[in-house]
Amino acid sequence: MNEISELVPILRAVDTPVKLRLLQSLSDTWLTFDDVEREFGKEGAKALTLFEKLKLVDTRWVAREGRRTPDKSYHSYYSTININTTAPLNEISEILAIANMPDKAYAKLEAQIFTAAGDAGRFFSDIAEELGMSGTRLKGLVKRSDKLEYRGHRIERLHDPTSP
Repeated sequence: MNEISELVPILRAVDTPVKLRLLQSLSDTWLTFDDVEREFGKEGAKALTLFEKLKLVDTRWVAREGRRTPDKSYHSYYSTININTTAPLNEISEILAIANMPDKAYAKLEAQIFTAAGDAGRFFSDIAEELGMSGTRLKGLVKRSDKLEYRGHRIERLHDPTSP
């Protein structure tokens, strides 16, 4: 990791006991979505979707006895993380504040970015300018989101692959 905004997903990936236990389980074994939902509940299923967005998990298809189609299974992608970054103190402070921001306050900012991105997505710099945010702040907020994704130079709405 070279960019300071990458700290947000790392910190958010283990910010609840369920997420931490799930990530530890995924380090030990491959689990399907159904396995995760059964063992960790709805919070675990939501966390798994977030982990996939953050590219913290690897996936493969596995055939299970009694099923016609294979199931997607998940495993922790990384066994170690290398953090090598230098950033101004104000940017590090901003990133840590975003990672620890109360959910209610974060949801308001996420909704603003979601609206600004629109259905087709928009260029990162256009959204930053429109919302009066620094690039670091906007990237950190998007990295925390389970509804938005930073792709190339654009911010796009993340489409849930489990919904029709």
